[in-house]
Amino acid sequence: MGSQFGSAKPPALPDGAEALSSEAWAVVAGGGTGGHVQPALAIAHALVARGHRADEIHFVGAARGMEARMVPEAGFRITLLPGRGIARRLTVDNVGAVIGLVRAVVKAVLLVRRLRPKVMVTVGGYASVPAFIGALVWRVPLVLHEQNAVPGLANRLASRFAKACAISVPGTPLPRAELTGNPVRAEVEKTDRSYAARARAREALGIPHARRVIGVFGGSLGARRINQAVHDLAGLWSGRADVAIRHVVGSRDWPGFTKPQTDSLLYEVVEYEGDMPLFYAASDVVVSRSGGNTVAELAAVGAPAILVPLPGAPGDHQTANAKALADRGAAVLVPDAECTAERLAAELDPLLRAPGTLDAMGRAARALAQSNAADRVAELAERHARR
Repeated sequence: MGSQFGSAKPPALPDGAEALSSEAWAVVAGGGTGGHVQPALAIAHALVARGHRADEIHFVGAARGMEARMVPEAGFRITLLPGRGIARRLTVDNVGAVIGLVRAVVKAVLLVRRLRPKVMVTVGGYASVPAFIGALVWRVPLVLHEQNAVPGLANRLASRFAKACAISVPGTPLPRAELTGNPVRAEVEKTDRSYAARARAREALGIPHARRVIGVFGGSLGARRINQAVHDLAGLWSGRADVAIRHVVGSRDWPGFTKPQTDSLLYEVVEYEGDMPLFYAASDVVVSRSGGNTVAELAAVGAPAILVPLPGAPGDHQTANAKALADRGAAVLVPDAECTAERLAAELDPLLRAPGTLDAMGRAARALAQSNAADRVAELAERHARR
């Protein structure tokens, strides 16, 4: 999902160019996906709110990552590193990847020497590896943030040298771990899911308040397995007049997605959801993947969920994320291979008929929320910054 963050905005340099100023108070490194970039931006904005100037915070990211667009749009300066991740198997492409990584390390080491930051915060992803090597060379204190229950390779490497590891899920296996939670967009964290707010949200979306609402999404690209299962579910439930489905398909599947004909079922499909607080407020239950940002948002708003972890995610971290909610009664975990219309119907139907159960799941989700996570990570960065 997209995001907007409010802050004081210095002029962004074109094409991810380096800042003209010679120094920075903090370097924020990493990215690649929205799951890394959104927390990184939230941490940077928290540092600004704590009195640091926006032009004293410098991002380091990958030229191929989402940060190349999102960070300048948010008003921060960024240096983009060449190269890409190295595949965990022997391939010809890895030769070029290694060369790109070496170039990225050299550029990062020189950048850290020039910026002389007081602290570096890494969030995982390809660019965080050259960046933290630069921090090691110049003895810059390192604080890392991990969004998932199972840490990624970059953060596992960096954690050996970090002053503190900010974790989002209790029990995440990193040294010197401090539970901060995963930063959630301020507008999402403020979502109101009270009875009156739900009525307003459904009215805004054109959904009759009497219907039970299923919200479906799979990230900005979408989730093919979920999309197909919900498409088939709409056909299976075509005659239901008590249910509405709002289905965010995502950009990858949208061009070829065909909405099935339904009778009484209210089934709306959109490519992208521009107002996630409205989406969460209107939904009785959410069907989604279980990335770090998603589970943090579900907890923050107290939304019950059917979670379908992405198969093949590094370290199977999405399954671990989903279990963190499911084990506390906040969600139902459905393996990707079992995500069919029939399985979704079997899980959703009893929940929709038992609003008390949904309310209990929502309370369980909300109990897992870690509020002010970005500020907690920012405080860690200040605590360990060199004087």
